[in-house]
Amino acid sequence: MIDKENNWNQKRLKTGVHFMLGNYAAVEGALAAGCDYFAGYPITPANEISERMSQRLPEVGGVFVQGEDELFSIYSVASAALAGAKAMTATASAGFNYMQEGIGYASAVEAPCVILNVQRCRGENFATHADVMQMRWGASGDYETICLAPSSAQELFDYTLLGFNLAEKYRNPVIIMSETTIALMRERVLVPSYDEIEIVNRAYTDLQPDAYLPFKAEENAPPPMAPLGKGYHTLYTLNYHNEDGSIEWDPKGYDKLYKRITGKIWENRKDICRTEGYLLDDAETVIITYGSEVRPAMDAVRMAREDGQKIGLLKLVTVWPVPEEDIREVAKGVKKVYALEMNIGKYAREIERVCSRYCTVERITKNQGIIHTKDEIYQAIKG
Repeated sequence: MIDKENNWNQKRLKTGVHFMLGNYAAVEGALAAGCDYFAGYPITPANEISERMSQRLPEVGGVFVQGEDELFSIYSVASAALAGAKAMTATASAGFNYMQEGIGYASAVEAPCVILNVQRCRGENFATHADVMQMRWGASGDYETICLAPSSAQELFDYTLLGFNLAEKYRNPVIIMSETTIALMRERVLVPSYDEIEIVNRAYTDLQPDAYLPFKAEENAPPPMAPLGKGYHTLYTLNYHNEDGSIEWDPKGYDKLYKRITGKIWENRKDICRTEGYLLDDAETVIITYGSEVRPAMDAVRMAREDGQKIGLLKLVTVWPVPEEDIREVAKGVKKVYALEMNIGKYAREIERVCSRYCTVERITKNQGIIHTKDEIYQAIKG
């Protein structure tokens, strides 16, 4: 039994240093987290994820399914998650559109799953951040999204693993906000050993079936799940559902349910939200950005520092929920914040909302299918 367990870990974890495609790194991060089900539909520039999953999942006893479309894929993943799997799908911007109904369903029934969206320009495989608002507001109804923004192949591994852990902990869909730029880039990726990885698994009820209420939970917390095939009967519906799963309408019950579903994310944002700061101690101005834009931003900050400009960088690991406390803390100590992103200026609105009472906010935006160069950013921030 011990040997089998060790072999299972060895197959699931390709421990060591690799020169790896970003899309492949995301797959390896999912497998490290325990992913055992994937359903997806072909779309560039996310196809390498399905390709790699079709090879790797059978090696570890998992299931790969190529769906007939994106709608099948997201509902299949949500259903597999409710049945006990650690499940994932991947798509690109246009396909992400089609998944919104299923993402809304997964949020309503509290199905822990991971959706990887490789953003691309409309109809073209060029880089963009244009989906950033859709990742938060795309589905109908009240819900909260957890969205992580990697900036490298290494972080595609790390954040996909983290995404599964957050999905399991909070029984919520988690979106990995990838981009063409990093998805199709080959870089150094370190896959740690099994004992170096933190793995979170969902909580299951210890109540007997006749005493279990599938949607009864503490305030701002997810309910424990029921194991499949053990006599627990649950109706998983998009409709309003009472604590016992029934759908008889109750206005106060509806209000209570959605305060909990949204509260379990928003009220726990200090645990969920992550940022990384660079050269902030003496900064008089700061760039706030996410995703692949972090890379040229770091170069621009170094260039400006060499010219005597006191500027720092706040990298948003978590884009949704908005890491308001960290952004606000930075804004209080500087004269100006630069909101840097690859679109017409979308998330900049969130940065302005949080920062404007403390400092000025200047947008640095670009919507040309390519990330900013370090020189473009340097010219924008040059005093």
